[in-house]
Formats: sequence, structure tokens, C-alpha cells
Amino acid sequence: MMSAAAVRVSHPTGVLRGQVTLPASKSEANRALIIRALSGQDFPIHNLSDANDTQLLNRLLSTPAGEEVSAEDAGTVMRFLTAYYAATGQKLKLTGTPRMCQRPIGVLVDALRKLGAKIEYLGQEGYPPMQMNGFEGTGTNQLTVRSDISSQYISALLMIGPLLPQGLELTLEGKISSEPYIRMTLAQMAHFGVQATFEGNLISVAPQKYQQQEFTVESDWSATSYWYSITALAKEADIFLPGLRSNSLQGDSVLPTLMAPFGVKTKFSAEGVRLTKQPVQEKIARIDFSACPDLAQTVVALAAGLRVEFDMTGLESLRIKETDRIAALQNEVQKFGAELKETEPDVFGLFLQNQPENVPTVHTYEDHRMAMAFAPLALKQPVIIEEPKVVRKSYPRYWEELQKAGFQVIEN
Repeated sequence: MMSAAAVRVSHPTGVLRGQVTLPASKSEANRALIIRALSGQDFPIHNLSDANDTQLLNRLLSTPAGEEVSAEDAGTVMRFLTAYYAATGQKLKLTGTPRMCQRPIGVLVDALRKLGAKIEYLGQEGYPPMQMNGFEGTGTNQLTVRSDISSQYISALLMIGPLLPQGLELTLEGKISSEPYIRMTLAQMAHFGVQATFEGNLISVAPQKYQQQEFTVESDWSATSYWYSITALAKEADIFLPGLRSNSLQGDSVLPTLMAPFGVKTKFSAEGVRLTKQPVQEKIARIDFSACPDLAQTVVALAAGLRVEFDMTGLESLRIKETDRIAALQNEVQKFGAELKETEPDVFGLFLQNQPENVPTVHTYEDHRMAMAFAPLALKQPVIIEEPKVVRKSYPRYWEELQKAGFQVIEN
């Protein structure tokens, strides 16, 4: 199935009950891997994600760096490694897939250069590939960084902060995108003995050493979003998701509140989360995705399937993800009788149109979340998903779990 050009997805009954296996959080896992490498110590990381991004990062950190290192299509890996290689003074070429070399990294590189990193662009200015040429401290530890593009730049800088001779004082400029991910980074740093302060728009990290400590990665809340969508779209649903915590570090743990208006009830237990279906609220208020941009595709596809109109903000960072996710959503929701359009600057609305009668074919744009966000719509009508292998990036067993839940997933 993973090698198929497309799969046809359907669900003959629309009734789902049982337990689902989630992947581990690659956000938590990737931060833990970088911190372990920066600590210079070996300690166990339990429940390490089997997502390709995490396995790739683990391999790159576990093997001696050669003359060229590829982050492939993994944005987090590219950004975290750029800071890691800079702070540890390594000399190598850092590159990625053609799409990765179209994704900007100038904000991070500019900041690292101010700290003393020697980084040379090998192609277009502000984009990979890059030549890392070591580190020579400049004596400054104060940076001002735009915070409205990607929180991964900020997290990458924070994790190397304790290793800098004078620590790091980071002033965040502008609207903070994905703030929960910044707080996740600080919480994981604290788990490993590094203390920081986050007051207003200033984050301060004193020079410190990471301490050896075991770490257990939580199940992935981003992946959980597809099961929320499935619950909302099903005729009946009672799904248990183990390994999730009510006090999660992950920003996407806003799902219980976010998805309640779409007809999903969440009940926590010591073992995980139980999802059941309830009536959809008649009116969905405007949703701000600035703290949880990875949920936007799931919610837009779900709303198209439920025939719900709503407005949304906080989508700015979607332009520089695996694909231009706004453009991708605009193209694909039309196939389900909906239109996504910008109604005013940075405000988008989902509007309903007549539903096509043909079986829609979803183009995934080499983006794992496009495939997983639209597959649940098979509860309303059969759907063809192109390039199903893209799910390996974050949820390699996604199609297997759908089949266990009663979906028919057939090579097309």
C-alpha cells in the first residue's frame, strides 16, 4: 500500500468502536534527541516516535557527520540541526529535498551568525543548502528574532542557549506563532535540568549543563486530530486512544475544546482518551490556529465534510510548510463542495457550494497532513488519496489503523 500511487478509501458502515494505536509525538521526541546530543551523555528516551522525521534525526545524530548531511523533507530536522551543528562547531554541508531548499531559513541563520556561527549559503540567499563552517563566539548573547513565522527557529535557538558562553537572551518580535511549542521546548529543557525565564516577549537562558535524565515521549496529539475528525464524521463512534495526557506539553492538546463544537466528546482517564460522538453545534465560531497551525487542514477538511461554514485566522505559517498548505486546501476542498477564500487580510472563510457527484481524488502535494486530513471524509463518500506513502513522515501505520477501524483501503 505504501508504494501505491493512490488508494481508494471508504467505510461501509460508518460505525467505529475500539482502540487505536497512535504514533509517539515527533515534536517531543525530536527535542529530546537534540537535548541528549547537546548534553554529551547517553540516556534512554522511551516510546521514541517511529515517524520518518524522528528516525532520520536519530540516525543523523548517532552517526559521524560526513561532508554532506541531508534533512530530506523534514523542516524540524533542518532547523534543529542547523542550530545544533552551529553550536557544536561542526563543518559540513547541510541540505534537503528540492522542496526543503525552497523553505526559508534566513531568520534562524541570521540569528546564529550574530552569535558567532559561520554559515554560508550554497544556493539562494536565505535558503538551504548551507555550508556550516564552525563557530567563533562574538561576545553577544542578545538576539531579537521574528516570532510570527515559525516557532521552530526559536526552539532551535533556545536548546543551544545553555551551551553559549553567556547564555541567551531572546527577544521575540511580533505576534508569536505556535507559542505552545516554545513552552514545550522550555518544559523539556527544564526536565533535563536547564532553567529559563519567559516574561512578556523576553526569554532568558543562563549558561548551564543539561543533566542526564530518562524521558518518555507522549502519544502524538497532532495524529489524534484525525481520529477526532473520524469521530465527528461517523454515524456512531466510541474510540479509545491510549498514551495521551490531560497535562500534555503539546500545543495540539487543545483538541478536546477545539473539536467539541464539531460533535466530539472527550473523556480522560489514566490510560488515555475516549472519544464519542455527540450532536454538532449549529454555529462554529471563528477559530484562531496561530497556536496550533498543524490542526488547520484537519479542521477545514472536517468542516467541508460536515457542511459547516466558519472563519479562521492564524494560518500565516502554513505557506512555508511541506507545501503551501493554504493553496493546497483551496484546491482540494473544492472537490468536496467547499471554497476557502481570504475575506480580509489574514482571515479566511470556508464557504459551501454544490457537492460534486464524482469520487473526489485528493492530491497530497508531498504533504503527510493533506493525506491524513482528507481520508476521514471517506465516511461520507469514497475518496481517492494520491501518494499514500507520504504518511510515513509522521504516522507510518495510519492506513493500517484505518483498516483496523473498519475502513476499506484499496490500492487504486
